[in-house]
Amino acid sequence: MKKNNSENSRRNFLKSTALATAGITILPRHVLGGPGFIAPSDKLIIAGIGAGGKGESDLNSFHQSGKAEIAFLCDVDDRRAVNSRKRFPKAKYYKDYREMLDKEAKNFDAVSVSTPDHNHAIQTLAAMEHGKHVYVQKPLTHDIYEARQLTEAAKKHKVVTQMGNQGASNDGVRKLREWYDADAIGKVHTVYCWTDRPVWPQGIPWPKDKKASVPSELDWNLWLGTAPYKDYIDGLVPFNWRGWWDYGTGALGDMGCHLIEAPYRVLNLKYPKDVQASVGSVYVDEFQRGYFPESIPPSSHVTMTFPKTDKTDEDVTLHWMDGGIQPTRPDELGANETFGDGGNGVLFIGTKGKMMCGTYGENAQLLPLSKTEEINVPKKYERVPGGASGHYAQWVEGAMAGYGKKELSAPFEISGPLTETLHIANLAIRGVDVRKEKTRDNGDKYFEYPGRNVEYLWDAENMKVTNIDEVNQFVKRDYRKDW
Repeated sequence: MKKNNSENSRRNFLKSTALATAGITILPRHVLGGPGFIAPSDKLIIAGIGAGGKGESDLNSFHQSGKAEIAFLCDVDDRRAVNSRKRFPKAKYYKDYREMLDKEAKNFDAVSVSTPDHNHAIQTLAAMEHGKHVYVQKPLTHDIYEARQLTEAAKKHKVVTQMGNQGASNDGVRKLREWYDADAIGKVHTVYCWTDRPVWPQGIPWPKDKKASVPSELDWNLWLGTAPYKDYIDGLVPFNWRGWWDYGTGALGDMGCHLIEAPYRVLNLKYPKDVQASVGSVYVDEFQRGYFPESIPPSSHVTMTFPKTDKTDEDVTLHWMDGGIQPTRPDELGANETFGDGGNGVLFIGTKGKMMCGTYGENAQLLPLSKTEEINVPKKYERVPGGASGHYAQWVEGAMAGYGKKELSAPFEISGPLTETLHIANLAIRGVDVRKEKTRDNGDKYFEYPGRNVEYLWDAENMKVTNIDEVNQFVKRDYRKDW
């Protein structure tokens, strides 16, 4: 008798709920039973901040998992949102993410952030403060301080997080870990990571006297967000912002999460203890080096030292190279064999041998390549169904399961320290352009560059360079007023 009464009560509740929400076919999971509750639809209800470009492909990938409903879209540029609005015609559209969160937070479970780097942190933190699970495109943040804050906030708010470095879900990095754990190359002491990025303009002056009209579809103030106000110029939106420090994080921000992630996982790295950088120079006249501190240099070579871990016998030296610069090909690689994937790659040098991979950890290989076919070690690390493509479904399923219920490939507890490391390298790159004006005894003016040709000693706990204070300005930026 109790069972029948319980069943009748359940039916009456669902019936009244359906009547009260006529026209709504999907309810957020949390509405009917708190985080982790499986709603009748068994769907994760997602709001997308950034609906064009990478945002468009991210939202499509969540939807293709079959377990997500795209219910809200937000983009500051109507032109970029066209395809997503057509693909998800029932999704309500906003321009300002703050308005969307304030008005609609009760109607969705999770947020995808796919916007320019300089606004990642504020949008992600706002979502977490509303109790939303978050998926954030790489790099997780624009600054070192922001990365630390988001890592701590994810634990505080107990939300399921994932950074969009899809290679973290590929089989390749798991093979590398298994080979390394099986002592196939001994203990690693040196790693090289390289990329052919940037594929956008860098090492250039900010355009002067080229103020342009803001397109009617674009809310320029919202696009700027945390960044200092500047007049709109053509060619910055939607892609070339990557080459400017106010908005982007250069090749390191774009590709570092995909390449440095592999040694991070294989060697259990966390924060470097020192960093040094050299950068490509642009000369504007004979012996006259251009000075363009607003723009990221066209190429760089950064060297970082990581303390010994449980996976290494000594400190590890990691080299980052961008702008097409590559390390010397290893002797074990044949003359006609591809190094990395051609434009990008990772090389591990151990006490007994070497191994390498390409972008996203793909095409993991032992050197010489013949060893790859010969080695046979048991699978130790669980594979993600679909590899890189499954990175999206993994987060969706993790959010549906609830905080702490499912292992993810790139939660903030991992991607936060990784992002900090990228920005520590960028701090060294930016430090090259720090200068002080001086006056000689004869009255002539000249500049000193305290951040050039030196090594920065990094205090990870306090997030600061201990020996050159002038570069600590890049640890945390000041946001624009009202942001």
